[in-house]
Amino acid sequence: MRAIKRLARCAAAGAGLALGVTGALYAADGGELYKSRACHACHGPDAKTTILPIYPKLAGQNAPYLLEQMKAIRDGTRTNGLSAAMRPLMASVPDDEFKSIADWLATLQ
Repeated sequence: MRAIKRLARCAAAGAGLALGVTGALYAADGGELYKSRACHACHGPDAKTTILPIYPKLAGQNAPYLLEQMKAIRDGTRTNGLSAAMRPLMASVPDDEFKSIADWLATLQ
């Protein structure tokens, strides 16, 4: 049953992308967005095992804080640390996807 749901979700997402639908189809699953937006590449698959100690652990952080920081990096109002390196990766991420990712990260321990 789980495999069927996953297959249906992938098919719906593919159809949405083909029709030009933005992040709304993905917004329901922050964990999948975390992977597809490549957050895991630096922040780790569990959001707490980063590839370098200077990268922040995101798991368990406050969702509103995470959302605000992601928007600030994307919009260029946060410029400290590695924000400049992250900005190109976040430039095309809409607010609803940021919210889904932030909400998901806040649930992790």
